[in-house]
Order: sequence, then structure tokens, then C-alpha cells
Amino acid sequence: MTSKRIVSVLFIFSAFIFLTACSGDAQPKKQNVVNKQLYTCPMHPEIITDQPGQCPKCGMDLVPVKQTEPENMPGNKKPAKRKIIYWQAPMDPTEIYDHPGKSKMGMDLVPVYEDEQSASSAIKIDPVTVQNMGVRLAEVKRSDFRRTIRSVASVDYNEKTIYDVSARINGWIEKLYVSSTGQPVKKGQALLEIYSPELVTTQQEYLLALKNERLAGQSPFASIRNSARSLLAASRQRLLNWNIPQSAVKTLEQTQKVRNTLTLESPANGIVLHKNALQGMHVKEGLSLYKIADLSTVWVYASIYDDEAPWLKVGQKAELQLSYLPGKTFSGSISYIYPYLDKKARDLKVRLEFSNPGLRLKPGMYANVNITANPIANALVIPEEAVIHSGKRNLVFISKGEGRFEPRSVRLGEENGTGRVRVLAGLQAGEKIVVSAQFLIDSESRLQEAVRKMLAEKTKN
Repeated sequence: MTSKRIVSVLFIFSAFIFLTACSGDAQPKKQNVVNKQLYTCPMHPEIITDQPGQCPKCGMDLVPVKQTEPENMPGNKKPAKRKIIYWQAPMDPTEIYDHPGKSKMGMDLVPVYEDEQSASSAIKIDPVTVQNMGVRLAEVKRSDFRRTIRSVASVDYNEKTIYDVSARINGWIEKLYVSSTGQPVKKGQALLEIYSPELVTTQQEYLLALKNERLAGQSPFASIRNSARSLLAASRQRLLNWNIPQSAVKTLEQTQKVRNTLTLESPANGIVLHKNALQGMHVKEGLSLYKIADLSTVWVYASIYDDEAPWLKVGQKAELQLSYLPGKTFSGSISYIYPYLDKKARDLKVRLEFSNPGLRLKPGMYANVNITANPIANALVIPEEAVIHSGKRNLVFISKGEGRFEPRSVRLGEENGTGRVRVLAGLQAGEKIVVSAQFLIDSESRLQEAVRKMLAEKTKN
């Protein structure tokens, strides 16, 4: 073979090898990415190793760490269109809506996407584990939020219907008609008679002034007639100031007979609470002789906890029951809410007013009171057991389905005493929340967050 022919063969062979190599490089090489399995301690998530074993701190067996494949791995599906789960106020994360618009501060609402929420705070738990944890869900609903406040109360006198009968003149008790405490009396009933020399003198002066007025009425001088009328009016007013009724003054004018005693009458129907009058006792002006209480209505004082105060308003209806009258219910209402707390008991006093037919409500009794508060219309209500109180914030877990849960801060309002609480901000009607085992979910959330931070730190290093 000639040298030219040998060179040609070598050139063709070299070109064939070169083209084969180039065509192989042009085809994309399949990446062989193997995620190395890592292990961590269930009690100490900061312990991360690349081999199974035991925790150097507590001795527990290490568990494998679940790792997700990168999104740019070959064969991964193209991400779907981003889904908006709710709209949020930029200045208040708990102010959320199910539609775009303006916040309470007038700022544009910003969308919160499902992938953002999952990447930031949502956690994923195996469905079998969720079932073993006993997770129960409840739906956030809107309804009329109402509360019935129950308390123990005491029955007392109505201070507006307590009357004091006192003497307005000095004298002696000559006759005593009501002689015992607790005796019922009627309005206008005679209580006692007081003999007073001053009363006798004043009546005689009144009769002389009356006679003088009649004689002066015939005088041609106007000054004399006016003077006589003024003297008569002054004498009459003095008798009236001593609580002598108009009828007694008119009888005195007609009969011209002076009475030696003054009769004191009951100012109202009621019961004698206190008696300070004795037969023959000397009475001084201003001395209290009787105290009479009208028991047709009574006041009831109830003790309310301070957290129940927002539910109370004057005029709200209330029901009262007594232990000695089972099945009997009395109806009343709130008449006054005291603006301070009791220093010792640390409770709020509420005064209720009840009618008292048959005088069955007796002052000094204890009773059970139910106060029906006005309902809050269209309130957002959740079970109280769904809330995790951490001190700084109140947290609930939203179920996203397929073992995914999202922690969310909420702002709470009133409680109704039956395990329900009102939500002011942070939730929407129709969302599913966790009402049991949320503490286990919270622990899992903290564990996964700690693992993510540790892995991120190791990746940087």
C-alpha cells in the first residue's frame, strides 16, 4: 500500500471517530442525582447525620428525614397555575377576605397563593399519622352569637319604695295603732296619735285668724283686709307643715273644735320594717317612728364575672328561680349596672328588678338568675377548643386536605360560655379548622421548621 493510501485511510478513520464523539456529546445526558438520606433525632432536631444510629444527647434512635426533589429535576411536571386561597390586608395579617378590594385602612388587598403558603408555613403529615392522631375538623360558620349568663343572686328591698314616718312636732304618743314590726299596713291607715300642746295652740290661733278674716272682710280699708288674709294663710300653712291633712283643716273650720292629738298615717301599702314608737313615749321633732317597705317590687343583686360584662346592658330580660319553689319562674330586667368591681370578690354587681306577686320573693333569700344577653348577629363562630393560646397570639390550624395544615393567627372576641368563641379577624366562613390534636400538629410544625432550618444551614456550609 502506498503512503498516500495509508494517509487517506487514517484521515477517514479519524474523522469517523470525531463525528461519533460529537454526536454523542450533542445528546443530553441524563442526570443521575441521588439525594443522600439524612437522619435526625425526634427530640433534638438540630442533630442531623448521614448515617442511622442513636442520638448522642438522649440515646433515641435516629429517624430518616423526608426530602423533596428539586423542581428542576428531569421528569418533573410543569407547575400548574397559581391558586389564590385568600386576600390579605398588607398591614394586618389577620384581616383576610375571600375577594379582592380595600382593607379597613383603605389599602389594596394582596393575594396569598397556595404555593406561597405551603412553602412558608404549611405542613404536611402522612394521612395515616393524621388518623392515628385522632384529628377532628369543624367548619367555620356564621350565626347569631348569643349567651345566657347564670349567677347566684340575693333578694333585697326596693330602695325606692322604702318610706320613713317621722314626727314633725313635739309631743307624746297617746294612741298606738300599729304596734309590731312586720305588720302589713295600707296607704292612709292610722299609725298613731300624738298629743301636742303646741298643736292645740296653733289650732286656736287658726280659728282666731279665720274669725278675724271674716270680720276684716267688711272693712273699707284694703290694707286691713289683706293683713287678715295673710295672717289666716300663715296659720293654715303652719298646720299643713305638720303633716295635717287638708281634710282635717277643713273639718276644723266647719266644726270650730280643736283636736288635742295629731294622727300620723301610712304613706303607702307595705310592711313595717322598723318601729320606734311606744305607748306614752315622748316624741321630739324629727324622730323616726316607722320604716315601711312596699314589697310589690323587689331588687335582686347578682354577681357577674368581669369577662361577662360586655354582654350586659340595662333593660335586658332576666329570669329568677327559687329553690323552695321548683318550677316557678319570675320575670324581670336589669335596672342598673354598677360601674365598679367589688374589691374582695373581684366581681361586678348588677341590680335587677322583679315584680313580687303574692310576696313570694322575700328579702334575704338567695336565688338563681339567668340573664339573656342580646345576640350578636351574623358573627363568625368557632369551637373554643380549636384555639391554641400562646400568650402573644391565638393560633388555629386550617385543614387544606391530603394531610396539609396551615397555622394561622386569629383575633378573638367574646365567649358564650358553651364552648364557642367569636372570631373578629383571621378566618373566613367555610374553612375547615382542627378542633383536636392541634397540639400534636403544632409540635410537628415546629419539628419540620427546625429540620428545614438545619438543612438550609448545612447547605450553606
